[in-house]
Amino acid sequence: MAERPCKFFNGSCVLTDLIFMSSRPKTIRSISSTPSKLSARQTVSNDTEDIPDSYVIFITENDVMGKNQAIYHIQRYVETNEGKELFGDGSHIIYVNGKYRGNDEVGKLMHDFSCTNPDDMNYEALAKRARYFKQDEKGVATMCKIMEDMRNEAAQKAELKNARETATRMIKKGKMSLEEIAEYIPLLSFEELKEIEAEVMQLA
Repeated sequence: MAERPCKFFNGSCVLTDLIFMSSRPKTIRSISSTPSKLSARQTVSNDTEDIPDSYVIFITENDVMGKNQAIYHIQRYVETNEGKELFGDGSHIIYVNGKYRGNDEVGKLMHDFSCTNPDDMNYEALAKRARYFKQDEKGVATMCKIMEDMRNEAAQKAELKNARETATRMIKKGKMSLEEIAEYIPLLSFEELKEIEAEVMQLA
């Protein structure tokens, strides 16, 4: 039997003769979020209707939408001649405006997130935790360790970036073999150097 042609959607090859048992919103959401290739005449069950709603929440430093709202709730809608209707696939994206300071729960929470003095916070749970990391001996030690780990991680990333940039320049000049470059840049494995060489050759 000849192979069916496929079309690419969302980076996946989707065969044109798929058979779906259901076109329910959550089933469609499950299919659209699956990166793997779907096989010919694949049957999609109704079990996906039992999957829970998905919430992706971003707490942003600034008002990224510029509408001075506390929360921006992004959902999918179906456009018809009569207007828009909620699709209801259970997929939600929520932006929380970190600059919002309204006299409500969200405004008070955003205030606390940026507040440096625990005594000025609205929510005692956050204030208690902030006092632990700022005033308690064990909490201060824990925070110092976290900050040290973050600095070390940033330094390692910067060192690796510099090593890759140096290797790229050396490979572009073409005056040294990968074996010789590996001796000068021990931070990178030989396999990593081969990957960089392949990238340079591709861009040449």
